[in-house]
Amino acid sequence: MRTTIDLPEATLRQLKARAALEGVQMKELVLGYVQHGLARRPAPAQAVMRSPLPDLVPNKPLALRRPKNAALFAALDEADARCATGRRRAR
Repeated sequence: MRTTIDLPEATLRQLKARAALEGVQMKELVLGYVQHGLARRPAPAQAVMRSPLPDLVPNKPLALRRPKNAALFAALDEADARCATGRRRAR
């Protein structure tokens, strides 16, 4: 079966040069690359580390109502430490 693919000029030049160096036709080289790409298993998607939801209590203000910078940085450091050890927030 025939098909047409559009390649950037630089890629086409590399393909022609590689085919010449290996002593094969371009179509054989492209076929090998396509078959190799299709045979590879896709890498598993990495799980996204999500931050835990805050504890909300109805009719009660959030614990960090008007935090100072030091309190914010301490909370961020604590969250980073939990992520590094794979632990969730203690309840």
